[in-house]
Amino acid sequence: MDDSEAKSAGRTEPASALSEIATQCANSKLLDFAAQLAGLAEDLKALAARPIEPTPTSAEPDPF
Repeated sequence: MDDSEAKSAGRTEPASALSEIATQCANSKLLDFAAQLAGLAEDLKALAARPIEPTPTSAEPDPF
């Protein structure tokens, strides 16, 4: 489909511009995802630095 066909189909921007917009949107989403992963990595590092404390267990079963 060339630009004249795209305009007659209701699109006002050439396909190359739409492709550029899609690329920018994908890049933005990837950057957001990378930032979330970085935050998760920081959280995991903080958890790994904390000592594991044993959970007390009772010899008697819980009545509830």
